[in-house]
Amino acid sequence: MKRKSVFLILLALFALMLSVAACGSRDWIGEQETVPDGVQRVQTDGQKEEGKGFREERGDKDGAEADGFSGNEQAAARDGSDGGGTEVENNPPTTKTDADSDGKETIDLAVWDAYEEILSGCTWELISGYVIDESFLAWVTKRYGTSPIFALADAVKAGNHKRELWHQLTGDSIHVLWSRYCQETGFQSHALARVYWKECKSPDQTVIDLIGDVNFAEEWSTTRYLDKQVDGLYDCLSPSLLDELNEADLLMVNNEFTYSRRGEPVEGKDYTFRADPDRVYLLEIMGTDIVSLANNHAYDYGPDALLDTMETLKNAGIPYVGAGADLAEAQMPSYFIANGRKIAIVAATQVERTLNYTKEATETEPGVLKTLKADKFVSVITEAKKNADYVIVYVHWGTEQNPYFENDQEQLADAYIEAGADAIIGGHTHCLQGCEYRNGVPIIYSLGNFWFNSNKLDTGIAQLIIQKDGSLAFRFLPCVQKWNQTYLVEEEAEKERIWDYMESISKGVEFDADGYLRQRQ
Repeated sequence: MKRKSVFLILLALFALMLSVAACGSRDWIGEQETVPDGVQRVQTDGQKEEGKGFREERGDKDGAEADGFSGNEQAAARDGSDGGGTEVENNPPTTKTDADSDGKETIDLAVWDAYEEILSGCTWELISGYVIDESFLAWVTKRYGTSPIFALADAVKAGNHKRELWHQLTGDSIHVLWSRYCQETGFQSHALARVYWKECKSPDQTVIDLIGDVNFAEEWSTTRYLDKQVDGLYDCLSPSLLDELNEADLLMVNNEFTYSRRGEPVEGKDYTFRADPDRVYLLEIMGTDIVSLANNHAYDYGPDALLDTMETLKNAGIPYVGAGADLAEAQMPSYFIANGRKIAIVAATQVERTLNYTKEATETEPGVLKTLKADKFVSVITEAKKNADYVIVYVHWGTEQNPYFENDQEQLADAYIEAGADAIIGGHTHCLQGCEYRNGVPIIYSLGNFWFNSNKLDTGIAQLIIQKDGSLAFRFLPCVQKWNQTYLVEEEAEKERIWDYMESISKGVEFDADGYLRQRQ
């Protein structure tokens, strides 16, 4: 019995010794910290005692040894040189050491310190409310190199929290960076809804053309004329005009009719417009990138025809704003990413103001987005501004055939500007209305008809130009609609005539020799 007890005691002591040895081999495993995307921040023994000096380990996907920078090379990478004045490629820094011979990639201590400087010191203005963390900054480092990270950390430390820093350092704004991050990682994929990527003609500017009412309705003067022409739309819009529309980086059109073979004309309405869905190809010839359905003719043949219109546009790959299968869709902005900046486009209609032929979308029914009162559309603009660098407001308002904008339009404009509008483009009046800069925001109150009927009248293209430095310019390109044709004015005297007329119905502005709008001195 005694022998058995002694044996059990010895066995227990042996097990205890094995346990102690195992604990020693595990080092400080209990103090490992896991961060997003499987990244580990690991302390050395000396760093552990000081409670600082993390480095970041990542498993190498290819199983190969990682290569990178030594301590001296880190400083050289920060200023883009090899220490001897030679420019070097600015790759994400990794360290090749014996400790890392198991194929793990490490982010350098200096970079990690820069992350901590950014995250601990950044403001809402700098990050625009996005969930900026180590994973996001590591993604930025991998995609754009170390220089932007070090420069951003220095700026934050110096108290510079301007949002434009992201674009200056990476070529992409924070809104574009976040969209790219979500696209490449799958994080918050809902943030990519209605986001479209555009290649621009020039890296130095983004050109956005916006035009007024077009009408492709069956048995209307424009389409009757169109159907008789040998070259179709090419005989209706002048070659120089089509060139201009197609050369723009973005083109927006007011789609003043419905595409459908269903529905009945809205009872009591004098003019109702419905086009065969096959005519959507005309938008493609024009180079259209987006249309507004926020007008008083999109609902001319009822809810089914409106749904057909949206389906036709979707099938053609043309985004729309200002209407939807329900209110939630009608309120959705469309976003375009161009030259590293994110542009939101939103639309609503103020008309009809006294009648209700055109139904407003509800939580369960299709319709347009209305802005008889500002509040609902203001909430759309506010939300768009949170997610974009620029918000372009396209609004259907005013009184038909009145070239002078009215108090209610100005009041709505003030509300839109306060909510974050960067430019306001109006339509509906079937004639041009004037322009102004209101609190620094360019407004053209109505573009009138573009290719809408057989009447002879002045019209034009509102052109917004986003420059490389982020500034926004407004330009007006005169056109004339005449006998079911529209052409771009090329004669200098005729341009001057239309600009002079526009100045006469505008407030405090003038056009220069190239059509740029500027404050009158």
